[in-house]
Amino acid sequence: MNVLYNFSIYLYGFAIYCASLFNPKAKLWLAGRRNWKNSLSKFDKNNELIWFHCASLGEFDQGLPVMREIKRVNPKCSILVTFFSPSGMLHYSKRNHCADYFHYLPLDTAQNAKYFIDYFSPSKIYFVKYEFWVNFINVAANKGIPIYSISANFRSNQHFFKWYGSFFRKMLNQFDYFFVQTDESKSLLNSIGLQNVEVIGDTRIDQVINTKNEFIQTIESGEIDDAFVHLNSFLNGQKAIILGSSWPVEEKIILPFLLNSPNTKFIFAPHDISEKHISYLQKLLIGKSVRFTQLMHEKENKQCLILDTIGHLTKAYYFGELAIVGGGFTGKLHNILEPAVFGLPVLFGPHHQRFPEASLFLENNIAFQFRNELELQEIITKIQFEDNRSKIERMVHSLAGASARIIELAKS
Repeated sequence: MNVLYNFSIYLYGFAIYCASLFNPKAKLWLAGRRNWKNSLSKFDKNNELIWFHCASLGEFDQGLPVMREIKRVNPKCSILVTFFSPSGMLHYSKRNHCADYFHYLPLDTAQNAKYFIDYFSPSKIYFVKYEFWVNFINVAANKGIPIYSISANFRSNQHFFKWYGSFFRKMLNQFDYFFVQTDESKSLLNSIGLQNVEVIGDTRIDQVINTKNEFIQTIESGEIDDAFVHLNSFLNGQKAIILGSSWPVEEKIILPFLLNSPNTKFIFAPHDISEKHISYLQKLLIGKSVRFTQLMHEKENKQCLILDTIGHLTKAYYFGELAIVGGGFTGKLHNILEPAVFGLPVLFGPHHQRFPEASLFLENNIAFQFRNELELQEIITKIQFEDNRSKIERMVHSLAGASARIIELAKS
């Protein structure tokens, strides 16, 4: 099985090479790993080094509060973050972070794993949420390096729990501890003989609370940047309905409500901010919108603002009354904790089963799902916004503290 896995990794690398001939993201993936060994010379290895691996930017957000807790306890250590996806490497700098080094994760071959781990000699390794790379894990385990899985969320349809999954179950046995989000994840791991499991919750909760507090402090100190001054001017004292990380399906479903609510402000933060999609969205909104990057030059009072940037949505929720979060029609629901921490009721499509926070919010009536235009309009008209706001904020804050608990258990 090990031979088959390694063959599949080489095959995957070749597929990325072929895809790079016409796919920009694959081209970035390949370019970021070209001559990667030569790029390691820029890293200072004098301090103790702790390594976090994140698939992309979302996982980086989950790892950030744990990194901060590590730095609080051990300020002299260095933190290395690797990404699998180019989006992580391209956009990590837009986060307020405490990491010291960033690098693409090399392709998971035995030779790459040995070279990479020998070079950095990390004292601990944290894999965030989903990604499990067999060769990197095996090399680290053979060297006696503690390995932790944080904010993990396991499902019964994953190969670990199938009759053919013994190879991958063996790999999971190399982990020192699993810090999972749900009781179901713990039960699944227990069912394959893994007892080193603790239900911790989602570390993103610590992250969104920290982001909210930092933003409110900048507002109270009067240090808010010009972009949000213009946003505040656009709203003119109103609260907005915000479409966060929206896909075309959510953008079309909201349109009838938008057209029938001329006095309501809307902020669109599309998942796809390509020129093609932004132009499409502006045509869909039939002259009612202005782009965020053009807001300071806009003289006419528009109803809709389109965030054609990355990095502003999280803070824009501060100006919201309600959030419609994208991805619920594709099974790829985006972050609903970001609006919830500001007390916004959250609405999303029906395919959210992979996201435990969605189920928790639905059970507590602080989130709502919709399938069509009619359901969306009915929900919005029935929501008691002020009654919900304090309830939602209390719920989010009650779930905090996962990061400190992870560090406490990782020391034992």
